[in-house]
Amino acid sequence: MLYPIAIEPGDDVHAFGVVVPDIPGCFSAGDTLDEAIGNAREAIELHLEGLAEDDADIPVAGTVAQHQAKPEFAGWIWAVVDVDVTRYMGKAEKINITLPASLIRRIDDFVARHPEYRSRSGFLAQSALDRITHSA
Repeated sequence: MLYPIAIEPGDDVHAFGVVVPDIPGCFSAGDTLDEAIGNAREAIELHLEGLAEDDADIPVAGTVAQHQAKPEFAGWIWAVVDVDVTRYMGKAEKINITLPASLIRRIDDFVARHPEYRSRSGFLAQSALDRITHSA
């Protein structure tokens, strides 16, 4: 999942601060922009591990555009951090499903153009999670 991160610019005296708007309480920092982004990934993964241990839902990522419009982030730098959330959702189980051949080809073509899904299963899992989360 691509989590947007808001990065408060740093300088010679102050570190770059990082907030993950879609994960309340998840924040980080770094002395450089690159370090701040790398530390954000670590903070997100640790936060998701805690949520998984508590059997809590994994937050769904919004878009940069959704968060960028918020006044509290005016002047901040934006990036996205790709995190495989499936590792925090429990053990994978193999299932058999039946889909029309043309739909499978369309899914595979889509995944080929969008490597963030990694596989057909990743696409189907993420699509199901998005649908479940946004229909609640």
